[in-house]
Amino acid sequence: MKNKKILLLIVVLISLFALPKNTSAKTIQEFENEVAKYTRQLQEKKDKVAKNDQEVAQIKAKIKQIEGQIEAAEADIERLQKEIDECNKKIAEKDAESKKLMKYFQVVINDNAYLEYIFGATSIKDMIYRMSVVEQLTEYNDAIMKELTRLIEENNKKKQELNAKKEELKKLESDLEDQKERINADTASLKAAMPGLEEQIKSAKANVTYYKNLGCGSTEDIQSCQYRIEQSRRSSGGGTGGSIPSTNGFFRPTEQGYITQGYHGYGGHLGIDIGNRSNPTIAIYPIANGQVFAKFYDSYGALVVKIRHNYNGRYIYSTYAHLSRFGNISQGQYISHDTSIGNMGNTGYSTGPHLHMEITTCDWHAGGGCTWYTYQRSTLNPFNLVNFPSSWNNR
Repeated sequence: MKNKKILLLIVVLISLFALPKNTSAKTIQEFENEVAKYTRQLQEKKDKVAKNDQEVAQIKAKIKQIEGQIEAAEADIERLQKEIDECNKKIAEKDAESKKLMKYFQVVINDNAYLEYIFGATSIKDMIYRMSVVEQLTEYNDAIMKELTRLIEENNKKKQELNAKKEELKKLESDLEDQKERINADTASLKAAMPGLEEQIKSAKANVTYYKNLGCGSTEDIQSCQYRIEQSRRSSGGGTGGSIPSTNGFFRPTEQGYITQGYHGYGGHLGIDIGNRSNPTIAIYPIANGQVFAKFYDSYGALVVKIRHNYNGRYIYSTYAHLSRFGNISQGQYISHDTSIGNMGNTGYSTGPHLHMEITTCDWHAGGGCTWYTYQRSTLNPFNLVNFPSSWNNR
């Protein structure tokens, strides 16, 4: 037992040195500057969305125009096919007539029908007439057959050209659809980020108001100011909330579990993920004594609880996300590390039941001392504060 206490003391001492100092120090003036920056970013995103919407409207108009051209091409192809069918019908009829005619007037080997017709003339004049009739009938028949064949060839060529044009139009339509989808995806991404950005602006403004109302000066470090004033109010018995008692160590947030994803820091995974196959709705506890700082649904629908802890003479924050339900807690409530704040779940942007936990030196909600931009850079590696083996069966 004594060895465990010594080990716990060593872990705490190491974590004290591992904790960065004044990572999120910011003045009210810096907050106001950051609010202005976020406002500009939001307007840029709104302008980009408006531009995307305009481009999509133009693409839709082009697609509609192309669809009309495709319908016209299909109508022309159908008309040409009818003409080709009609010509084929006439050729078949003409072929039958020709065969019937040439039954009497064709000249072939061992066939004397032509000679019989010629020599059957009663005079030279009649013979010349008969020869002329045969020749004219043959030429007329050949001319009609050639003309019909030419029409079929021309119509087939037109049909091929129209089919090629239709395929080209369909390819253009497909390309435009792809372009439209890419723009819509970009717009969706912008719109998905927009509520978060608007919430950041709202929270940043609330932070400015909070620290001004607290009595912090415009150039004073707001976290130092906040801690000083709240400690002063607690020692004098003033105020309604007082200060958060100092934590007496850190505990794992679940009775059982294992790490499914580690901490990568800014630009990557800001916390750790904890899973539990045997009990995917296991109770979640805070890693230390503290105060319920925030309890809300994020922009993706995840249930989130944030706890503020008094650690080494300043505040740090622990965040618990994707809960299936909230515990019987309320914002501002002082709780111990044994108070259930909810249950593991799969709410929000999640692919399976787990707990996402972050530890930061500030928070972007009102009174947390930083904006979202700074919050991402203020994350701490939970492994530096909490003892996480590969899996565990106790806290």
